[in-house]
Amino acid sequence: MRYQAVLSVCLLVVVCLLVGAARAITPYTITDLGTLGGGEYSYSTAEGINDSGQVVGHAWSGSEVIHAFLWENGVMQDLGTLYGGYSTAEGINDSGQVVGESDFPTGCTAFLWENGTMQDLGTLPDGFGSGARSVNDSGQVVGCAMTAAWDWHAFLWENSVMQDLGTLGGTSSDAYGINGSGQVVGDAKTANGESHAFLWEDGVMQDLGTLGGTSSRARATNDSGQVVGYAKTDNGEDHAFLWENGVMQDLGTLGGTSSDAYGINGSGQVVGKAKTANEDGHACLWENGAMYDLNELILSDSGWALRRATCINDVGQVVGTGLNPQGYEHAFLLTPIPEPSTPSLVVLGALGLLLRRRR
Repeated sequence: MRYQAVLSVCLLVVVCLLVGAARAITPYTITDLGTLGGGEYSYSTAEGINDSGQVVGHAWSGSEVIHAFLWENGVMQDLGTLYGGYSTAEGINDSGQVVGESDFPTGCTAFLWENGTMQDLGTLPDGFGSGARSVNDSGQVVGCAMTAAWDWHAFLWENSVMQDLGTLGGTSSDAYGINGSGQVVGDAKTANGESHAFLWEDGVMQDLGTLGGTSSRARATNDSGQVVGYAKTDNGEDHAFLWENGVMQDLGTLGGTSSDAYGINGSGQVVGKAKTANEDGHACLWENGAMYDLNELILSDSGWALRRATCINDVGQVVGTGLNPQGYEHAFLLTPIPEPSTPSLVVLGALGLLLRRRR
């Protein structure tokens, strides 16, 4: 009986270690999303992903011009342009609506792409030029557009109407993200000319402050109202932040001097980029108080150098840009590797067999 007790304790310790290791941080597989056939200009970048795994971004096309793309199930679709020049895709919702900007005869204009059709979202009254950054599941679109005074202002587009969201007392603003509740985040100039992160809701623009420095920018928000971006610290460094319930938390770096957060999912996982101790820029993941180098969460012999992670969906898939094994800057998709089918079951099964044999 003493032998059985000792064996049970030892195997249970092994179970705890295995389960703890499996849950510490999830590794990923990596997929090169390719290009649109840009010849010698082999380039692509991913900017957004929805919960179905559809990815958007932009890539060199066969005509050697940057075009917006929608990637799904291994196929990269060219979304075209509005007026024959360039286009970039910045965001996608769970319905597959895509937003970005395309050329205009005298500038650029925001678009909404849906079911093969690219719609021009126009500009602010008497303004000139616009660009869309994000779209929520209700089809509300945010971005920035030029006013009649030639200042760029954040906008909210809904039901064919583009609304000027104003500023924090200064001359300009830009909106980068919107959640399911219609909360908008971005950055805006204050009365003293500093650029601060904001949260806009129901007509009110709230200054989210900084990390002790002079400027900040909010890039994304989730349905819980958590906001991420970057802010200046008191020593002038740019650090990624997570803002929640009035508190801006410094997410740190990978040992270097700077970091930036680009995306957050419903679970509070944050992705972005951060400098390492030797000041290289690496794609990173922050969760549960710790920042991880995404290059260390893929196979070490993959040949990839992940530079920037831009978005993470609620499944935990991550998109971004890095240098592929051939040395080209390509969009990537990281997919979490499922946890082992409960290692404890295997060990406890072995425990049962051993104990049965012992009896």
